[in-house]
Amino acid sequence: MKENASSLDLCSMLGIDFPVIMAPMFLVSDEKMIVEAIRSGITGAIPALNYKSTDELRAAIRSIRAQVSGPFGINLIVNKSNFYFKDQLTVCLEEKVDFIITSLGSPEETIRLAHQQGVKVFCDVVDVKLAIKVEALGADALIAVNKEAGGHAGSISYQELIPALTSACSIPVISAGGVGSGQEIRSMMDLGAAGVSMGSIFIASEEAPVSKEYKAACVNYGAKDIVMTTKLSGTPCTVINTPYVQKVGTRQNWFERLLNRNKRLKKWVKALVFVRGMKSLQKAAFSSTYKTVWCAGPSIEHVTSIRKIQAIVEQLKREYNAE
Repeated sequence: MKENASSLDLCSMLGIDFPVIMAPMFLVSDEKMIVEAIRSGITGAIPALNYKSTDELRAAIRSIRAQVSGPFGINLIVNKSNFYFKDQLTVCLEEKVDFIITSLGSPEETIRLAHQQGVKVFCDVVDVKLAIKVEALGADALIAVNKEAGGHAGSISYQELIPALTSACSIPVISAGGVGSGQEIRSMMDLGAAGVSMGSIFIASEEAPVSKEYKAACVNYGAKDIVMTTKLSGTPCTVINTPYVQKVGTRQNWFERLLNRNKRLKKWVKALVFVRGMKSLQKAAFSSTYKTVWCAGPSIEHVTSIRKIQAIVEQLKREYNAE
């Protein structure tokens, strides 16, 4: 068994008060949410693809820096479906964000260039095999995406994934998924996590830019109402099982599945999904729309009202510290 570095928790790594990353949420996370997260003593990240251009991404980073001094990160899709990856990475490094979270591809280039600028890189992983690979590439921490995560979830429970990663790897493990309360944060830490990444409970915040209907759905629905769909990107993704989702179904039709299996067309299909989603918050893929299909994870079970981010974090801290 390797000597584990999880004793270096997220607070020590980033200089924050509470070991929580407000997870990067596609089409949800924005500067206002990050500023309030930092003011509350946690950190957060924004998907680069939430911005239409690298100029907008740069402006957002500078806007956050002008308002608060705490750490924050940017989430990069590092596979071939993201045609803007290299330009986005350049902006992140020029602006010296505190950390980058890589998803859906090899982080090798990101790690190499980021470390030259003193920027940390945390890598999404779903199993030990991938974790060992990214640790060998020099990743600073692992984002352990388990099957309880919102959005694109993994296939392994946190009870199994966290111990497996802390045993196999010597870099900190940040657990992503299955966390909606302070007690659950404590459970992850007790299993060996250095911190947690959590997003769904922040969708129903006053600062979130999404519609009141989306926020209300997070209040009114619970864990039992979360289902997996491949309608959004071809990759299984968790959504709230609204009447509309029930109507359109959660599985791609035969033609959509065929396109996603075609090696030559796959990256173009996935790229089309991202572009459509960013342009108008309407069609994220094929026949589904983000107006009536809402991404969320089972942790919305803990959402009972729409509140300020500061109030959400304060409750998490109270629950975490309760005897």
